[in-house]
Amino acid sequence: MQQHLPSGTIPPRPSRPSRSGMSAGRSRTVTSLVTAGAATAGLLMTALAPGAQAADNPYERGPAPSTSSIEASRGPYATSRTSVSSLVSGFGGGTIHYPTTTVDGTFGAVVISPGFTAYESSIAWLGPRLASQGFVVFTIDTNTTLDQPDSRGRQLLAALDYLTERSSVRSRVDAGRLGVMGHSMGGGGSLEAAKSRPSLKAAIPLTGWNIDKTWPELRTPTLVVGADGDTIAPVATHSELFYESMPGSLDKAYLELRGASHFTPNTSDTTIAKYSISWLKRFIDDDTRYEQFLCPLPRPSLTIAEYRGTCPHTA
Repeated sequence: MQQHLPSGTIPPRPSRPSRSGMSAGRSRTVTSLVTAGAATAGLLMTALAPGAQAADNPYERGPAPSTSSIEASRGPYATSRTSVSSLVSGFGGGTIHYPTTTVDGTFGAVVISPGFTAYESSIAWLGPRLASQGFVVFTIDTNTTLDQPDSRGRQLLAALDYLTERSSVRSRVDAGRLGVMGHSMGGGGSLEAAKSRPSLKAAIPLTGWNIDKTWPELRTPTLVVGADGDTIAPVATHSELFYESMPGSLDKAYLELRGASHFTPNTSDTTIAKYSISWLKRFIDDDTRYEQFLCPLPRPSLTIAEYRGTCPHTA
């Protein structure tokens, strides 16, 4: 970029300047160049500073995402875990997975419930996988394995309250950015929890089961995950009805897994992880960098039988 020198910096040629005049002119020129360079460097430093972009969204966590990063078995954060006794009040205990770093501040959190007759172990794979992407994740046991969805919904909320108020990692959690997930009756429980606490930022029922098929009162962005081969909670009488009954103005999506069964969410699954991470990031962290994986709507593929949703998102 051409540097424009102040008027009079270089004297006219006919009057040959004295050595002291040349020194003064050069001094003014160097000063101008240094000042301009310093200003430019300051702008560059501001633009490149770690907090500069984060000022637009203080909840962004981790590097810019890519398809490979959200499909990976582990994200950018190292994680640790701590156990919660089954003697705790309100739910059956469980395991909290969390990023080990404290440099990035607090994290959003999600609690996950297992299904009918199942234990925490059936949804345990989601704990470290989601936590490594920048969440505090609490995989729980329920009071009994026979608890129905309404009870599981209350237990999910009790676990969230424990996590944010009494747990050993409560200082790592942003109590204003919370979500719920669950499998089968736990998925039905996640809908119950979202209905009871509309302040939740995200809900994800995984092959959910509930005798209540209509959810027009939901205000929480919800990703409904069904399976085309589910014979226990068939999509035609569960997941599809859940999705279709939610308000049209709600940020919502319906993902139907191809070649999957009711129990597909019980083992590590890249498609479930990919879209769960994207949904939680988009709505718990308000991180629009993940919008690219949700809108335009994903197309049918070897693992996706169908995907419906509201795009663009309003939240």
